[in-house]
Amino acid sequence: MKYVILVSHGEYANGLKDALSMLSGERNDVISIGLKNGKSADEFAIEFNKKIKDISNEDEIILLGDLIGGSPLTTAMNVITGKGLMDNTIILGGMNLPLALTTILMKDVLDKNVLVEQVLQEAHSALKEFKIELEEEAYNFQVYDNNLYYNKGGRKYVSFIYSYR
Repeated sequence: MKYVILVSHGEYANGLKDALSMLSGERNDVISIGLKNGKSADEFAIEFNKKIKDISNEDEIILLGDLIGGSPLTTAMNVITGKGLMDNTIILGGMNLPLALTTILMKDVLDKNVLVEQVLQEAHSALKEFKIELEEEAYNFQVYDNNLYYNKGGRKYVSFIYSYR
């Protein structure tokens, strides 16, 4: 089996796994763990080892970490190496939702090199500045039912223009 393992500082990995389950359903091939505030890297290693206890040399791992060089990712790499699983592991840092989603949806379809290229491209292309440019001067902004409303001349408007840069 190909496992996707999410590691992070704090609850980011667990929250990302929750978001992924909303988009792709519950999956038994996605594992998440975060280094909780106040816990040591050694304590994280023990917990990480428990999370991956059922992964064997016949499985593959795609390890996604929040920060390259951060304690969760480097500790996870040390545990994976200690279990002799590094040869079947791909490691990516700077995880975000598009990267993780593309990884879990495409991991069984694409070969390793193409998968890495594709998920990095998705992660990068998802980073954009979101700007709202109103057509005319507007005021009295309100958000209701996930829509942006504003008053102008006693009338309510919902329309706005957004652009990516």
